[in-house]
Amino acid sequence: MMGRLADQGQLFYRFRLENHVPDDHFLRQVDRFIDYETLRTDLASLYSHTGRPSIDPELMIRMLLVGYLNGIRSETRLCEEVHLNLAYRWFCRLGLGGQVPDRSTFSKNRHGRFAEGDILRRVFEMVVGLCKENCLVGGTGALIDGSTVHADANRDKRATPDAIQSTWDEMETITRPVQAYLDDLDHAVENPPDGPKHKPPKYISETDPQAAWSLKDGSGRFSYEVNYLADDLHAIIVDVAATPARLSQEIVAAKEMLERKTAGFYPNSIAADKSYGTGPFLSWLLEREVTPYIPVLDRKAQTFGKLTRDAFDYDADKDVYVCPKGHTLNLARIDTKTRVKRYTARKSTCGNCPLRRKCTDAPFRTIVRLMDEETRQTARDLVDTEAYQTARARRKKIEMLFAHLKRWLKLTRLRLRCLSGANEEFLLAATAQNLKRLVKLVLI
Repeated sequence: MMGRLADQGQLFYRFRLENHVPDDHFLRQVDRFIDYETLRTDLASLYSHTGRPSIDPELMIRMLLVGYLNGIRSETRLCEEVHLNLAYRWFCRLGLGGQVPDRSTFSKNRHGRFAEGDILRRVFEMVVGLCKENCLVGGTGALIDGSTVHADANRDKRATPDAIQSTWDEMETITRPVQAYLDDLDHAVENPPDGPKHKPPKYISETDPQAAWSLKDGSGRFSYEVNYLADDLHAIIVDVAATPARLSQEIVAAKEMLERKTAGFYPNSIAADKSYGTGPFLSWLLEREVTPYIPVLDRKAQTFGKLTRDAFDYDADKDVYVCPKGHTLNLARIDTKTRVKRYTARKSTCGNCPLRRKCTDAPFRTIVRLMDEETRQTARDLVDTEAYQTARARRKKIEMLFAHLKRWLKLTRLRLRCLSGANEEFLLAATAQNLKRLVKLVLI
């Protein structure tokens, strides 16, 4: 006889949430590692000693971890999923009857109190410390790279800085991302940054002006850059930094992450792609006894079919170049701003030279030599070593981290605006990636 589903209408049930979360469930394995009491101590200064009790900050952190571990970045959807999913309720210590915070309450705490206390970086550093305790961060080498993530900004709502400023002047109130951008401009006037100087941007966004207009992924989009510093042995993300999506900012972020020395990690070698192979950065690494396994960013072959600089011999003792015909090119000028030295031949010498057509179209040949050329040559000499080839092979691991970030954690477009929002999302995503590696390498 065909059965029929019928509601029994029982008055009492015997139900224990603990029995419905398998022992090998991923969230149960994650729960073994994080010490929330330490975080509670760090958060104590952000709360008043009087008044009504707030939502438990531990619950907020647990919910954020659930979201980023499972690719749920919408706060509305996260609250719904925690309400419905038994495993999520168990991880958040809500039981069957616990009330999930309202979405607006969740957002106010996340963007207010948590942002002020920089608690999400403490959570990230705690997980890095756990990885180090379990011998997953102990290698002597590091990997460094960056990848663009689209900002939460409409690409069509853009204009020149002057036009956007006029629009803001007419508005009665401005949004938090815009205020953050204006505060940065004021701070830059009072405290000029040490990093590379930029021309005024061609376009800025009306809604998220701290994002940079980027053509890296095809058609122009406003984007941020997620920068990772990872251990080259187990690909544990040791540090993370958010920057506007400008190529020059990658090196600024790299220096910042290396100097921070999260969990005491300071490598003796770095593997990175060619965008990091500038003379000043290579010199910066060698001064700190960090071996750069980085291809040198070199444009010496861009001579439009003429003789390259390699055809000329450099005499370090006399500080001159010697051309294939034996004529000298003497030092003519030193530009300390661009850190280049220019060597020129005599006009009379080049005028009668049989190789002139192959050498230059100008009246005399000029060679540009960077002041960091010795450092660049040191980096070039490493290319043929076995250690260089090993480091270059391991560099693929950090590319896989970005692939995982975008494919499995679904972080291809930010949900939060301004640089602080991008930094928060990148920290949470990196924390989730490290927790997954920790569970896989220690418990499985």
